[in-house]
Amino acid sequence: MIKVLREAFMITGFVFVMMLIIEYLNVLSRGEWQKKLAANKWGQYLLGSFLGATPGCLGAFAMVAMYAHRMVTAGAVVATMIATSGDESFIMLAMIPKQFLILTGILFVIALVAGVLTDRFLGRQMRVDVDIPQGFEVHGEECKHFSAGVMVTQWKNCSAARGILFAVLVAYLVALLTGQVGPKEWNWVRITVLVVSSIALLIVTTVPDHFLEEHLWKHVARRHALRVFLWVLGTLLVVYLVNLRFPHWQESVRQKAQWHWLALLAACLIGIIPESGPHIIFVKLFADGTIPFSILLASSIVQDGHGMLPMLAYSRKAFIKIKLVNLVVGGIIGAILLAVGY
Repeated sequence: MIKVLREAFMITGFVFVMMLIIEYLNVLSRGEWQKKLAANKWGQYLLGSFLGATPGCLGAFAMVAMYAHRMVTAGAVVATMIATSGDESFIMLAMIPKQFLILTGILFVIALVAGVLTDRFLGRQMRVDVDIPQGFEVHGEECKHFSAGVMVTQWKNCSAARGILFAVLVAYLVALLTGQVGPKEWNWVRITVLVVSSIALLIVTTVPDHFLEEHLWKHVARRHALRVFLWVLGTLLVVYLVNLRFPHWQESVRQKAQWHWLALLAACLIGIIPESGPHIIFVKLFADGTIPFSILLASSIVQDGHGMLPMLAYSRKAFIKIKLVNLVVGGIIGAILLAVGY
């Protein structure tokens, strides 16, 4: 049980610091490159696939906002949602980094092809009137350079959010250095987590108050961190308890093909849920060697974390159509790869 808690804290901590860094870089970029790429159709497919491949849901949110303003096509959104794995990207990066990079490359290619084919053959059927008054906010001015004097003033009047984030990151770094969480030996995984955690600590130490409050505290810490921890801990606990009750169940699943087909069906159906969390079970089962790569790939194609939640709010028709396309793509590709032994 202690091992489960340590693994949950390690994974959640890594997810948290990566979210901080991605949020910072996204705001720092001001979104200008997105507008330039979206100027032509191929640029839209590339943009969608790239934003989707970026860990987290910010890229997906940006693409949905551009679609709502009719800046990109439905095919571009399909490409984004196929390429994205939501917050599970961070979890895979922590649990199966090598396989995650391979998976991301495969998803990028599938996303490009699916986006092009969607507009080519389903362009008219996919058209839905969607319009909203406000798009994706990047608040570029929030990360502008400022003097050391400003930073000193901010720390003299330290907000509760900055103090809590700073204390949590310092505690996480100490736990990593002392081997309380993460790998016991000094390997590339432990070093990588230490480096990115240190970068996150530097960001929390230096960014302006408004950016820290609005993006790092309200968006990353309050909205994501606890939910990720609960989903990770819940998944690890379920697998742990099932292993105690049925110690050979994973071996049975590995050896019996019919279980793989049921797992593929479950992965595709659960992937319809517009939420990060339920899909972690397939990441864990793949990491343990219980299910083959085809099932993880199908899950990643169909699911999009909570990247499609804004679309559900803007247009239920667009949400259903895009999810159906991704469900078909994920089901077909997953079934083909599973049939040939992958």
